[in-house]
Formats: sequence, structure tokens, C-alpha cells
Amino acid sequence: MSKGLKGEYNHSVDAKGRMIIPSKLREQLGMTFVVTKGMDHCLHAYPNNEWEIFEGKLRQLPTTNEKTRAFKRFFLGSAADCEVDNQGRILLPASLRSFAGITKDVTIVGVGDHAEIWSKETWDSQNNVDDIDFNEIAKGIEELGIII
Repeated sequence: MSKGLKGEYNHSVDAKGRMIIPSKLREQLGMTFVVTKGMDHCLHAYPNNEWEIFEGKLRQLPTTNEKTRAFKRFFLGSAADCEVDNQGRILLPASLRSFAGITKDVTIVGVGDHAEIWSKETWDSQNNVDDIDFNEIAKGIEELGIII
């Protein structure tokens, strides 16, 4: 079983839309992986094996359901295959950068089966420890049957 993606890394996007993928994450994402729109206006980067699992789950959803079709369009329609260059960078498509509000500084966060790529400004505003009610989060996790 492979290790999950973890950690928080700060980098920047250059004028051409390229960004460095930290070596620790590159080891697990691989030299090619999929980047797509994510929840909370960030991007999700999936190793190819995890993307296949995720895409397989989406394929099983009924296309007769309007919300299912919108969900599939959101993730599959924006998905891009990214390849790491010799300098450890990928080119983030302009449409994905625009969606996530990425202009220069980014925060990349490993969250288990994928990494999230955030505009640093959005990451900082949504993840201010002083604003997070960890007791409320813990209750929600317990309701899912996970005791920590």
C-alpha cells in the first residue's frame, strides 16, 4: 500500500503558468498525473491510479440524474493530463488557474489520495486556525463513524 499524499508546500506560478511540484509530492503523483477543478475553488491533482478509481466511481453514477451529469462535467470536463518537466514543473492550464484564482503564489496540500492546489490567498483565508471550530469538525467526523 502506498503512502498517502501529505504536507503543505508554498510555491509560485511563473508568467507562463508553470509551477514546481515539490519532490516529495512528485514521488507519489508521478511524472504524469491529472489536475482538475476541486471543491472550495481549489484544484485537485490525482496520481493516475487514484484518478482511475475516481473516474470509475463517476462512470457508475446514473446519467439520467441531472445533478450527476453536472458533477461529472465539473470534474471530468476540466481534467487535464499534466506532465512534469526536467525542472520539476507542470503547466497549469489557464482555465484551471482562473477557476482557482491562481495568479502567482500557491499552496499545495497533500490530502491522502490527491493533492490540492490553492491560491495562497484563498488557502490562508479559508484555513485560519483561529476561525476553525475543531470540536464541530470532530462531531461531524464521528457522525461518519470515524473516531479519532
